[in-house]
This record gives sequence, structure tokens and C-alpha cells, in this order.
Amino acid sequence: MVVLTVERKFSHIEVCLNRNVEFDEKSTGFEDVELIHNALPELDLDEISTEVDFMGFRLKAPIIISGMTGGCEASAKINEALAVAARELGIGMGVGSQRAALENSELAYTFSIARKVAPDIFLIANLGAAQFSMGFGVEEALRAVEMIDANALAVHLNSLHEAVQPEGEPKFKGVLAKLKELSSSLSVPVIAKETGAGISMEIAPLIEGAGVKCVDVGGAGGTSWAAVENHRALAVGDELHASLAKLYWNWGIPTAISICEVRSSSKLEIIATGGIRSGLDAAKAIALGASVVGIALPLLRPAFEEGSSGVIRYLKRFIEELKVAMFLVGAKSISELREVPVVITGSTAEWLRLRGVDVEAYARRTKIFK
Repeated sequence: MVVLTVERKFSHIEVCLNRNVEFDEKSTGFEDVELIHNALPELDLDEISTEVDFMGFRLKAPIIISGMTGGCEASAKINEALAVAARELGIGMGVGSQRAALENSELAYTFSIARKVAPDIFLIANLGAAQFSMGFGVEEALRAVEMIDANALAVHLNSLHEAVQPEGEPKFKGVLAKLKELSSSLSVPVIAKETGAGISMEIAPLIEGAGVKCVDVGGAGGTSWAAVENHRALAVGDELHASLAKLYWNWGIPTAISICEVRSSSKLEIIATGGIRSGLDAAKAIALGASVVGIALPLLRPAFEEGSSGVIRYLKRFIEELKVAMFLVGAKSISELREVPVVITGSTAEWLRLRGVDVEAYARRTKIFK
């Protein structure tokens, strides 16, 4: 099992670097989201602050480098580069699933390297919901947190991924009870993290009721883990899982919609991940109700090929794009960005109206202009 986990971690990196693993028939929904231009912003661009308070930490920008990897030699290099970038820019970071290191302590360094090079960043530990369904408990969660001196624990809800993965373990019975147990037992907050299929308005209140403080919506429109597993299954001649993964390549709730569904049904903090590809995407996500945004796939290649310098270069541009969006809507701070009017149209608006979300309320916001 240890060897299998390590090999799988490396193959995930290889596929994401070399194949098309993004949704190809479904978007994030941000193309249906328009921020209203403010021709009289009454501020200077250099006055704008992207700093934000998130889960007890002050971040210099509302960005979390999403958990991507760990558990193999290549992932140590990637996590080090990502952590150095997070330290330099004053943002947060998560690591990939730490299951491999719980199975084999010799792999712990591939995760702990992040804390070693970035002692003061907001760092998120990570374990899978399926593992908790199959026996993991508070002890394993504590080990994961202690391994990287984490400030929070993400439990990833990857039911689609487990269902189509050749080595998948699609066992999720009892996960909600485990979330409640973890939330009441750990000294750090728990984050419920989807991985590409989104969180709905029915699920958000259940998560909140379990004591979880934050959800990472992990919406559709960015990386498709079904796509990743389609490539992997084809490579080993597993026709059944290749077929399943292809069928569900575009399954999920688009990111923009998931943000609105969670915000309309809970008071949870929201990390918006799933196809966030620009600072403008980030501005839209925050205006819709996200606390911060998460970025993964766009940082993988820079981290792997260039190290921290490539990641920092990408993120500096991203932050500048966010600042320009804030300037153009007259928002001097992230809190003001959350109050600007947003027009939602197209299939995104249609979905939200059918689901009972007050789309017009987003467009009628006026506080920022008073």
C-alpha cells in the first residue's frame, strides 16, 4: 500500500504537468459574472490594500496556494518552492494528502519541508475523507497537524475522484460524524475541502453544523480529477475506469455557483478554488462571497521547473490583476470588494434562480457608492 500511494502521487504530478486535465465542456461560471465599473473610484491605485484576516491570520493577499502534492521526492521540491513563495508574499498554503507519510514516516519530510522553509505562514494539513470513513480518527489527524505544525486541517471530500480512480476507495459512510469529532477535538480549525465537484447549499449547513469553520468549495471548471484518472487508467489499460472517468470528466457544480450556494446557506468562511486563473477571477469570487481564493494547477509547472522564483512571478502578476479590478470598482480594501454590486447573467443566473438564490440582490448592492 505504501509503494502504491507513493507511485500514485508521482503519477498525479506527471499527468498534471503533461496532459490536459481541465474541464473541457463546463466552465467556472465567472464569464457570467460582471463587476460594475466605477468611473469615479475616488482613490489611487497605490492606496489599495489586498490584506485580509482569515481564520485568525493576517494575509497580505487573499490567496491560499492550494494543497497539491507530497509523498514522493518530486513533491518535496514542489512544496519547498511553494512555501518559499508563500513566505515571501505573505499568503497561505496547503499541502497535499499526508496519507503517504502516515503510512511511511520516512516521507514526512516531503510535507514538513514547507514549515521548515516558511516558519510563519498559514499552513494547512490535509487528509482524505475516505480514510476517516475507513478508520482514521483524531490520532491520525493530530499526527498530520503535528507533522507540519499546521494552523488548520483540511479534510478533502473527493468522492468523484475515489469513484473513478483505479485504486480508488469510494467509502464515505460516517464522514459527517468524523468531521464533528475532529472539529470538537482538534486545537486547530477544520476545513472541508472539495476537489473539483463543488459544495451545494444542502451540504454547506451540514458541514457548518458539524463545527467546521471553513469550506474550500473546490468547484468545477478548473482541474478535473476525473480527467487525471482517465489518463492514468488509459496508460495501464484499465478500460472500465478510463470509461468512468471520461463520462464524469465534466461533473460538478461550477465554482461561481458553488460560492453563491454556500454563501446563501451558511456563515462558513469560503476558500474559492476551481479554475481561479486571474486576479479578476479572484475579485469576482470575493465579490460573490468568498473569503479568499485558492490556486493550484497554474503554480505546479513554475514550482517544478523554476522553483520559488517562477511561483512568485506568477503570483505577483495575479495580485496586481486583483488590485486593478479593485481600483476599477472603487474598492480600497477586500472588505469593500465584498460589498460591490455584481451582475450575474446567463446559465449561472438561471441555475441560481432555480435554486432559490436571490441573484438580483447581488446587483442591487449600493453601500460602496454611498
